Parts: sequence; structure tokens; C-alpha cells
Amino acid sequence: MDIQRLVLGGGCFWCIEAVFSDVKGVLSAVSAYTGGKRANPTYENICTGVSGHAEVIDIEYDADIVSLVELLEIFFVVHNPTTLNQQGADKGTQYRSVIYYADEEEKKIIDDSISKASSDFADKIVTEVSTLGEVYKAESYHQNYYKLNSSQGYCQVVIAPKLQKFISKFPEKLK
Repeated sequence: MDIQRLVLGGGCFWCIEAVFSDVKGVLSAVSAYTGGKRANPTYENICTGVSGHAEVIDIEYDADIVSLVELLEIFFVVHNPTTLNQQGADKGTQYRSVIYYADEEEKKIIDDSISKASSDFADKIVTEVSTLGEVYKAESYHQNYYKLNSSQGYCQVVIAPKLQKFISKFPEKLK
């Protein structure tokens, strides 16, 4: 097993967590906060937009099964990387499109993936690429949100279409 880590945000973490939890080779996908100024932020702190944190997913994956490049391909399909600080109706810096890297090798892979994905969009990709700092696990009620609340309106209207997009585009990557 070649266990690696990827931390990224693409709007509400419930959406991204739901998708990446179903990717073959992903060992865990945890809703979390990072990129801000405050230690141990709460959901209430980050919702103000003042703390600087993004809603992210802290992904642990087996690189022998799924590569960083493949995970980034999925990421660019299931969210809109061309909208600044927004995904659909979710607006604010906490919903920004962002990928965090641990070293220069990862940054190069991320930059190459953005360059490749840019041909799929009419507008410029505005995904932030930043050095990974401290990651804070979100409150327990945010974990596995879609799986525990799939009949809820937000889940049906916002998350389910992203999951369907993933399944239809990457059926071989589904657990």
C-alpha cells in the first residue's frame, strides 16, 4: 500500500466528501477546515468568511489504486473551478476552489492538472493552489453528511447531481 494525502476544497465539503468517499482507492475522506488564521475553527467561525478557512476534504488514498492525477481529474469534473469563492448558491471564501500541496512534486502535478483541465472550460480556472498547513477536522455532524442525510433537499438538489456526474464520467473508479 502506498498511502498518500490530498486536501482540497470545491465548495461545500458535503459535496466533495460524498464524491471522494465513493472513489476506489480512497481510504478516508474527512470534512475539515484549513487555510485560515485561527486554530481550531468551528463551523460558525468559518461561515463568517473572516477566518480565512476553506471547507475542505482531507483525503487519504492508496496511490497503488488511484493516482493524484486521477483524483484531480475527478475534482475538476465534479465542481466548477471557474467561479471565485462560490459553488452554485454557496458563496463566500470558505467555498473557494482550492488544492493544497505538501511539496514541490505535488505542486507540479497540480499545476499540470489545472493546465490540462483548462481546455474543458470556457472561463479561466481560478482554483487556488497553496501550501498545506494545519488541517482541522470539522464537527462530527458534518462527517458522512450525504450518506446520513441523502433524502434531505440540499442532498437531492446539490450533492446527488455531483455524484451522478462522477459515476457517469468515471464508472471504473466507483467503489
